[in-house]
Amino acid sequence: MIRLSLPEPPSANRYWRRAGLHLHRSAEATAYIEQIKLRVRLTGVRQIAGAVELRFVWYRKKRIGDLSNRIKVLEDALQWAAFADDGKVRRLICEMSDDQPTRPRVEVLVIPFVASEPDALLAA
Repeated sequence: MIRLSLPEPPSANRYWRRAGLHLHRSAEATAYIEQIKLRVRLTGVRQIAGAVELRFVWYRKKRIGDLSNRIKVLEDALQWAAFADDGKVRRLICEMSDDQPTRPRVEVLVIPFVASEPDALLAA
C-alpha cells in the first residue's frame, strides 16, 4: 500500500497544448508530473507490481473544477512511480472536498487490486 499527500493537480483542461498540428503536454502538466515522480521517489516507497486500485480525495483550493478533470493528470503523475502504467488502474474511487481550502492537496492511496464480482459494485 502507498499513501501520499500530494499538491493539487492541474486540470485536464490545461493538460494538453497545441502547436500547429501537434499536441503536447503543457509545461504546467509536465512540471506537476515531474514534481510528483520526484516526491514519490524521495519517500522511498516501492512501485506496486500488477493491477492497482487508486483512491483519492481532492481538497480543492476553489469551489470550481471537475473531479474527472483531475483523474488523468494524477494517474499520469503516479505512473512509473507508484505503479507500472496507468493501464494497471483497475478500480478508481475518488472524491472532492471543499473542506480545507487553505491547504489544497490530494490525499492518495494506491493498493494492490483485489477483484470482486463487477455486479457487486452496482448493487445498492
